[in-house]
Amino acid sequence: MSQYGPMKLFCGTSNPQLGQEIADYLGIRLGVVNISRFANGEIHVMFKESIRGSDVFIVQSFSGNNINDHIMEMLIMIDALKRASAGRITAVIPYYCYSRQEKKTAPREPITARMLADIISTVGADRVITMDLHAPAIQGFFNIPVDHMTALPMLAQYIKEKNISDGVIVAPDAGSVKKAEKLAARLDMPLGVMYKRRPAPNVAEATFFIGDVKDKTPIIIDDMVDTAGSIMQVVETVLARGAKPAIHLLTTHGIFSPPAIDRLSHESIKEIIVCNTIPLSPEKSLPKIKMLSIAPLLGDAIRRIHQDISVSVLFD
Repeated sequence: MSQYGPMKLFCGTSNPQLGQEIADYLGIRLGVVNISRFANGEIHVMFKESIRGSDVFIVQSFSGNNINDHIMEMLIMIDALKRASAGRITAVIPYYCYSRQEKKTAPREPITARMLADIISTVGADRVITMDLHAPAIQGFFNIPVDHMTALPMLAQYIKEKNISDGVIVAPDAGSVKKAEKLAARLDMPLGVMYKRRPAPNVAEATFFIGDVKDKTPIIIDDMVDTAGSIMQVVETVLARGAKPAIHLLTTHGIFSPPAIDRLSHESIKEIIVCNTIPLSPEKSLPKIKMLSIAPLLGDAIRRIHQDISVSVLFD
């Protein structure tokens, strides 16, 4: 048992299936919490079991059409746990929203990723576990420990088992270069990079491409896919440069806002690999989408944190 008491795992309403998968992996029961709404939309939370002196983990993705409701759910759950004398409270946030607003790009803009980090810390969370932040520097916005997990080893292993002999790893923008470099090193494949600029949110304009993709199988990797506009620019660019029309797309967070699914239906995209940080509704599904579960990764991180042993081994 941890110095913070017995482990307890609870889940908000954003991704209950992932919460149950983590509980099953850990071999524990998912805790019971009632989350309801008043007539005017206010959120009410009540834990149905004692958590006094417990090491509590809350699983909640900030995703879907009710992103702000999911944020409030977690904040209210943390407050309830704090007032009920939990030993330690860890917020497990598979997808951390507002991560694209991590810096000012124009006057009079907010840094919303920092603001959200301040709120989570202030309300009473003692620790955060998250996955593939859009900007890794967001870890520094928190004044509490952050375990920044990555799906890269899992994605690399999946592609390795495909035995693609002529693959080339493609970074869709400058921000994805480090991730693409790591994947290329793991798979011993060459690298290509697309450079672009963003004149407005969800708008991307390609500027130039570096790398040789002729007669190769492109493997595009990005931390998230929202409207898939920039991904389609990469697809069109590599095809114009002679790449094989059998493109693989790897991403941790499949947001898939319209018209993403229409765009990703492109016949040259052979396979789309996503993680279950965000649940996919039926209208956001395609036969070529393959979902990998991060439950074992998060489960191992939770167990190691609870037992006060190293988490870094999970990055290997």
